Amino acid sequence: MHLSTHNWMRAEPLEVTLKRIKKFGYESIEISGEPEQYKTRETRALLKEYGIRCWGAVTLMLGERNLAARDQGQRERSVQYVKDVLTMISELDGEIITLVPATVGKVVPDGTEEEEWKWVVDATRECFTHAKKVGVRIAVEPLNRFETYLFNRGEQAMALADAVSPECGICLDAYHIHMEEFDVTEAIRKAGKRLFDFHVADNNRFAAGIGTIDWKKIVGTLKEIGYEGALTNEFVAPVDRTPANRYPEMVERNPVDISPEQLKFIQDHGSSLLTEKFYTDQMRITAETILPLIGKTMPA
Repeated sequence: MHLSTHNWMRAEPLEVTLKRIKKFGYESIEISGEPEQYKTRETRALLKEYGIRCWGAVTLMLGERNLAARDQGQRERSVQYVKDVLTMISELDGEIITLVPATVGKVVPDGTEEEEWKWVVDATRECFTHAKKVGVRIAVEPLNRFETYLFNRGEQAMALADAVSPECGICLDAYHIHMEEFDVTEAIRKAGKRLFDFHVADNNRFAAGIGTIDWKKIVGTLKEIGYEGALTNEFVAPVDRTPANRYPEMVERNPVDISPEQLKFIQDHGSSLLTEKFYTDQMRITAETILPLIGKTMPA
């Protein structure tokens, strides 16, 4: 196992992110799933410069992106988006994409269970065919019930993976599984060799170590099933607007460039634009919590 991180949680130049995570012992990154933001040749050069490899990406299912949409044109555009993410990761020598099938924040279905199952299976199969072509694995990720109505537990994500191919896997996220699973460790065990990725945030969605999750037990269970992939940092720190705020300096008051869609995506997760100091501290705390559990240390 190794420590990785997403970078969609704060809009900043990739070089700034790489410099920070290198300092804390991260070995890879899951690039934000926005292919138009990255020129792969330049990105490859930056990754090589900092000695950080691309582990993969997560699909950012914002706006009209939805593999389970009733509208066929919308589904087709969403499939093309996923294919573009897969191509980007292939060009960056990455291994996986984490696929969130439906629009994040959409909690009302477009059709019956039977209709939506057919739509999402057919769309994911098309994505999987492209994934095989470019040599990238797909891991279906369930989210909690407040972010999607479609898949909330590992066994639901596995049902889609099974319907697509035995070579399709799943991703579990510590934050989501502690909300939705009947038994967290059993969910990890059931995933077994089909667990391709594992996302890391505490029960309150701050960095690992600022909540109540038993990380020693989680990492121990991952070792038990022989998981050898990334533990990918994905904190989405909630903003406190009351006098009880423990982190009054967490919100960036002079925001860097960010698209309205991306800002809405972050705000819909209960977070905001974070200051560099707060964001850096969250990255450090995750590393301090996770690295010792996987037998690694932060650089001196």
